[in-house]
Amino acid sequence: MSDIIRLLPDSVANQIAAGEVIQRPASAVKELLENAVDSGADLIKVFIKDSGKSLVQVTDNGCGMSWTDARMCFERHSTSKIHSANDLFAIQTMGFRGEALASIAAIAELELKTRRMEDETGTEIIIRGSQLVSQEPVACSAGSNFSVKNLFFNVPARRKFLKSDGTEMKHIITEFQRVALANPEIEFILNHNDVEILSLPAANLRQRIVHLMGKSFNQQLLEINCQTSLARIRGFAGKPEFARKTLSEQFFFVNKRYMRHPFFHKAIMLAYERILPPETFPAYFIYFEVDTETIDINIHPTKTEIKFEHERALWQILHATVKESLGKFNIVPSIDFDMNQELDIPVTSKDQPVHIPDIKVDPDFNPFDEHHSHAPDGDRWLAGRKPEIPEDWEKLFTENDIRTGRRGPTGLLHHPSIPESGELPVSGHSPLSFFQLKNKYILTPVKSGLMLIDQKRAHERILYERFMNSSISQAGIAQQELYPEKIELNTAEYEILKEFIPQLSGMGFNIRDFGGNSIIVDGCPADLIHPQPAEIIELLLEQLQSTAKDPQLEAEERISAALAKTLSIDYGKVLSFPEMQSLVDELFAASSPNFTPDGKPVITIWSMEEIEKKFR
Repeated sequence: MSDIIRLLPDSVANQIAAGEVIQRPASAVKELLENAVDSGADLIKVFIKDSGKSLVQVTDNGCGMSWTDARMCFERHSTSKIHSANDLFAIQTMGFRGEALASIAAIAELELKTRRMEDETGTEIIIRGSQLVSQEPVACSAGSNFSVKNLFFNVPARRKFLKSDGTEMKHIITEFQRVALANPEIEFILNHNDVEILSLPAANLRQRIVHLMGKSFNQQLLEINCQTSLARIRGFAGKPEFARKTLSEQFFFVNKRYMRHPFFHKAIMLAYERILPPETFPAYFIYFEVDTETIDINIHPTKTEIKFEHERALWQILHATVKESLGKFNIVPSIDFDMNQELDIPVTSKDQPVHIPDIKVDPDFNPFDEHHSHAPDGDRWLAGRKPEIPEDWEKLFTENDIRTGRRGPTGLLHHPSIPESGELPVSGHSPLSFFQLKNKYILTPVKSGLMLIDQKRAHERILYERFMNSSISQAGIAQQELYPEKIELNTAEYEILKEFIPQLSGMGFNIRDFGGNSIIVDGCPADLIHPQPAEIIELLLEQLQSTAKDPQLEAEERISAALAKTLSIDYGKVLSFPEMQSLVDELFAASSPNFTPDGKPVITIWSMEEIEKKFR
């Protein structure tokens, strides 16, 4: 048998590497932006066409490259920043592993024009699918100009799974925002299809946030600043009253590098405990400055997951810093210490000996002795204390409670018409047939046993089919708002919403593009009860970004599914018997009552056999 193991050609190896590094056009934008920042540029321009599928162009006025360097930068593992393994623990730049440009060149048509300030002529290089097409001298401005055309032209399977233009552009804007927020001293410009989307002049951090997120953000930000021996933590956190139901305005940076960190996110959420509206998240922009030797940024291909040596200590510092900032602005009780002084945080090491703490034990203490407890004087009144049970506890649930529909200890909704025997009629859908359990499920007996219906998912299925029918027939009726509402969005949300305005109009929404990342809502569907346009748009955008992973799904289906999930009744809502009956009737009139639009079950049935087994 002949040998079967062989080395892959460089072009194939680069395509495989590209699968980890370049997942979509936004990945190419991120890598090219980071290289431009590392070049020392103070002006970076990004030009996008067809959401990056046709063109991603990044120009900068940085240091540029020589003839040789321009060719070497496209080789795998080529880098100007790493000379030995020890350098990996002292990294202060963005791109350093050397596979990004090689990966982009393997799956696109790439053109580079670059010139150093001291050179009279520059270099032009054209590469197609890892193959060098040409390298020639060229007249160009100082800096570098990368043009990535026809991304994934030689990997059709990857190109086929790209999402819609609006979704891909949203990802590009997100990557652009992260780099721009990390480097407020650099001027950034973003153009899409020859239209300027963002123009960010060099500014301080607060101004950069406001330029990116909208003018309304200026009044939302609380400053955070803490200097310790482990790290400096600075930035801004949002006021609780401006918290949103979406996770799109939360940013962590370490040494000017964006990162994801769920552990630190929890520290911030705990600082806001009991002062946030339910199911909402505050905006925050948190910047860590730490010793490069105490972090590892080389644990993930996209370098967004970073490992900290003193993670738990930093968690405590971050939590206290945010808490102190909230207290300083009278949002929560202030912590009484001066945060402007540098704090010396003791950090234990693995080799440090552990001392067993001294514990004083009273051997005569008897917790069951009611009269001679040895509990401390301040706690003596607790010793032997038993909870008092009121003698008339049965009156807590009177007949009046049942008549008014109040809930008993089980959380089950009672009704005066239910016979004492508890027997329930099975035939028909009379009001006697429905119960609401924990304000989440509707229970009704059927011939084979007991049917449980998820009330939110049932309503979601009903609304989905209603919106789909309105979209197909363009019969959505808009109820005009007495005072049209102007809603300001961030750039990513604005771009993705513009794509769906025609579909929303067919479903009864009257929305106008106001420009400047703003829209005007003149009307909402007539059958909505107490519509809140701003909240509906916010939740809709969240669903549009997570609904319909299938890129081939029609826009009408995406928008209908997103609206249905947004507007369906929440868990915890008490339903009257007529409401439950109407919900069940409409559900079984739907074409697919058993599942939500995204395939989750709506109905389940406990058979009599299953129920009887519980009593054996």
